[in-house]
Parts: sequence; C-alpha cells; structure tokens
Amino acid sequence: MNPPPPVVVAGGAGYIGSHMVRMLRDAGYRPVVVDNLATGHAEAVGDAILRIGDIGDPAFMTGVLREFRPQCVMHFAGASLVGESVADPGKYWRNNLVQTMGLLDAMLSCGVSRFIFSSTAAVFGEPVTVPMAESHPTQPINPYGQSKLAVERLLADYDRAYGLRSIVLRYFNAAGAHPDATLGESHEPETHLIPLVLQVAAGRRPAISRFGSTFATRDGSCIRDYVHVQDLCDAHLLAMRRLADGGASATYNLGNGDGQSVNEVIAAARRVTGHPIPVRDDPPRAGDPPVLVADSARARAELGWTPNYPEIETIVAHAWRWEQRRTRA
Repeated sequence: MNPPPPVVVAGGAGYIGSHMVRMLRDAGYRPVVVDNLATGHAEAVGDAILRIGDIGDPAFMTGVLREFRPQCVMHFAGASLVGESVADPGKYWRNNLVQTMGLLDAMLSCGVSRFIFSSTAAVFGEPVTVPMAESHPTQPINPYGQSKLAVERLLADYDRAYGLRSIVLRYFNAAGAHPDATLGESHEPETHLIPLVLQVAAGRRPAISRFGSTFATRDGSCIRDYVHVQDLCDAHLLAMRRLADGGASATYNLGNGDGQSVNEVIAAARRVTGHPIPVRDDPPRAGDPPVLVADSARARAELGWTPNYPEIETIVAHAWRWEQRRTRA
C-alpha cells in the first residue's frame, strides 16, 4: 500500500495551521509541519512530523522539501496583527513577503509547484461595496494588508514566469475551535473578539471593550463576517485537490456572507455561556470600517465549498468548549 501523500504545512503549529494538520491527517494525507514556534505551539501538532525553522531559510526549507517531496505546500506562517504592523512594518514585510519569497524559491529549486496561501480581507482596505467580491478594489490601509497583497502579486508573477500554481484564500474573520475542544485559539496577546468575550465569561477579564457604538449599522457596533476555522480548513483541502486535478491559479474570498455585529456576538456568548459579560465602551479604533462582509460565491461555485458551521452560536459554542478546557487545565 502506498504511503499517505505528504503536504508541507508552514505555520502548522499556529491556530489555523494546527486545525489544518488535523484535517489533513483525518483525510488520509501526511502533514509535515514547518514552524519556528515564534507564536506556534509544538503540542498543537500532535504526533505529526515537525521541523523547527524559518520558511525563508533556503538550506532548511530545501532540506525539508527534498526529504518529503510534498505534493503541495500550505502557507499559514504570516504575521497578522494590524496594530503591530503599523508600529513595526519591517517585521511584516520581512516575515510576510521576504520569507515567503524564500519559501517559493526553495519550492522551485525542488520541483514543488503547488502552493496555497493564507491571505486576508485586509488586502481590500476600506469597503467600496458590501459584500466584497474578489473583484473589489485592493487598497490596503496598513502594512499587514499591504504585505499580503504583495505576496498575491508575487504569486501571479511566479505562475506566469515559472509555472508555480497557487490558490490564494482571503479569510475574513477566522473564529471558533475544533468541535472536540482539543484545538483552539491560543494567542499572546489575544486580539480577536470571540476569544476575548469568552475570557470575560470565564472570569479571566473584567469586561469586553466595544470599540464604537455609533457606527452606521443596525445596532451601532461594527459588523464582521465570522467564518469557522474548520470551514477555512475545508476550503484549503478543496483548493489543494483542485490544484492536484490540474486547476489553474485562482483567488477566493472565504466568509459566511451575512456578518454579525459586536453586540450580536456578545449576545450569542451570553446565551452560550450563561454569563452576563460586562461591556466597556471605548473609542472607535482608527481605520475600523463599519461593515466587512464577504461575497464567497466564487469559492462555493468553483471549489464546491459550503460552510458546515455558519451559525454564530455554533462558532461561539465551539470556542467556549475550548476556553473551558484551557481554564480547567
């Protein structure tokens, strides 16, 4: 019997990457995790193969690629904090663009020509139309979005010049945890709304900050498109299979397409946890658009992607199980 086909998962010890590693194993693949553990957690990869190093290190990456000869490389290794990118843009350009270029060059030298890239809705900048389709103007307003968009353009050039085929997946708001509560978000510092709200419910924080309550939305708070981490991973699996079947390079938005407000997320967390969850009103953050919602029709039509966990209460419930497990540990 042939061994499972290897897939290199760069950043596989992080939040989304570790869920991808689990899904690949469950689907019959052999994940090979590459991570420098700057923000990842070795225990999150379970008993999957782990190689510790930087994706931009040519000797290291060439060694990994030659050892395992993967059919595809998935990239989850980017830096992703908007505020930090403004304060330290050099880190973001180095990590998100320069390191990724090194990885791509190592792939070319080893004859690996399929790549799946984790991008972001931050490449769009301020919304011109809502929901936002792939054709929406790309005018990022921070170094995080700019560095991700630069990689998207680099990938288009590498396809035309070298035949390296890629699928770019633009996440909106990744959220939730594995349904069995063995994997979830574990960031320091934590910046995402749902885990922060649940930390309040668990007694780890006194209140949740609502950054603005007078936006031009249905209840005055910001609206975001939350997509379950497992659904994001499903899209990666479908994208990899599309490339394996000879599919061309493409770009897809990933979101549920309806959006929930900050107030609605807090209300869902109160229902799920049974805790009151106090709210503190803080001033709106600079550059926070009132509404960010995805048009994911292309991913649904071309990849056959259908979110399994679109309801905000399900997303919050899975995250709450993870938070409870962490609190007890």
